[in-house]
Amino acid sequence: MTVTGLTPPAEPAAPEARPIRRGGIGLGGAVTIAWRAIVGTPMRSVLTALGVIIGVAAVVALTAIGQGSTAGVTRNLESLGTNLLTVQSARGRPGGSLVRSGPNQTVTLEDAEVLAEAFGTRVAGVAPTAQSSVQAKLGSNNTQVSVTGTWPSFETVRNSPVEAGSYFTQADVDGRKRTAVIGRQVLTDLFGEEAAPDDALGQRVRLGSVNFTVVGVLPDKGNSGFGNANSQVLVPLSTFTQRFARTNSAGGKPTVNNVYLQATDAKDLTALQEDVTALMSERHNQTDPENLDFQVQNQADSLASLSAVTNTLTILVGAIAGISLLVGGIGIMNIMLVSVTERTREIGVRKALGAKPRDILTQFLVEASLLSIGGGLIGMLLGVAAAYAGKAFGISPVFSATPMIVAFVFSALVGVFFGYYPAARAARLDPVDSLRYE
Repeated sequence: MTVTGLTPPAEPAAPEARPIRRGGIGLGGAVTIAWRAIVGTPMRSVLTALGVIIGVAAVVALTAIGQGSTAGVTRNLESLGTNLLTVQSARGRPGGSLVRSGPNQTVTLEDAEVLAEAFGTRVAGVAPTAQSSVQAKLGSNNTQVSVTGTWPSFETVRNSPVEAGSYFTQADVDGRKRTAVIGRQVLTDLFGEEAAPDDALGQRVRLGSVNFTVVGVLPDKGNSGFGNANSQVLVPLSTFTQRFARTNSAGGKPTVNNVYLQATDAKDLTALQEDVTALMSERHNQTDPENLDFQVQNQADSLASLSAVTNTLTILVGAIAGISLLVGGIGIMNIMLVSVTERTREIGVRKALGAKPRDILTQFLVEASLLSIGGGLIGMLLGVAAAYAGKAFGISPVFSATPMIVAFVFSALVGVFFGYYPAARAARLDPVDSLRYE
């Protein structure tokens, strides 16, 4: 019997059916499967990524050590004095001969005196130097030292103040006095390991066959890379010429190894170099700029040359490391191909459950990328450790973000590039043939 006016309750609407992708996974699932495959065979994974690890470690370590070495040499150059020009005899034979030889001494003490007077306030100081190696003795102690004859201006021109005592004076130069400023190693060798700088002041030290009175002691200059400055002894140039270099002359005039000029203004350094070259050419009657018997070196040019050499070495290191990364990428591709072969039945099962080729492609591509990214991270850590190990050889590394980032990004791209072919091959497998694979 039907009751009029009553409406039966409506049945709830059935929920909308969602498509089921039994074999498909998202990116998170692909990362999980790839991670399990990597940690499941740790030794094979490490060997697979070894080329990437070595390549990234080489880039990080060698660039840090190279930049550290460059920074150290730059500091040493700057510590020798700023705004410097160096006038010295030309090296090698004139005329472009292929046979190189040591320079004949052509720069004279008179050249230094003329240069000191010629440029007025443009030059803050001039310091000629002449060197000779002699035996230094004090009692039963003796050591080989480099004796440098120079002017008192050497202290400021070459940024070489004393730690104790003082430099010899212009009066000492004029009077050919036998006074000396000794380096820290000379102090240690002659006066003992425990000797303080003040202990040497006023003491008489024999240089060759001549006794000198120590008036100053230089601070520890470390290993500058330009000869051992700690084994240096500075004496008045006039005394040096009389006692150590009486036969070293050009046309009867005493010669010097170098003449250092300190420009007052760094911006005037290049112009001053040109003017010094012109004056020296006139004094030496030199007309051919290609065959001068002297050379004028600019400190800024030395730093620029150093920078160019460093950049070239950095590019070379990067190329070598890039080859290692490419070899590592080939290793990743080979192992991934082996992995595809080993997991053929797994691929067939996933495709039978509905996985699409792009799902398979993503899975294996993610695995290859994780191997290369992990190798890159390990390589960066090993590179940093190796760079710090360089301190044992006196090199302090200087790390730069750019080469580290470039090496890491390149290692990741290597994984993607070399992992694509195995991943694409896995994606193209026929599900029926894959299920039959033994």
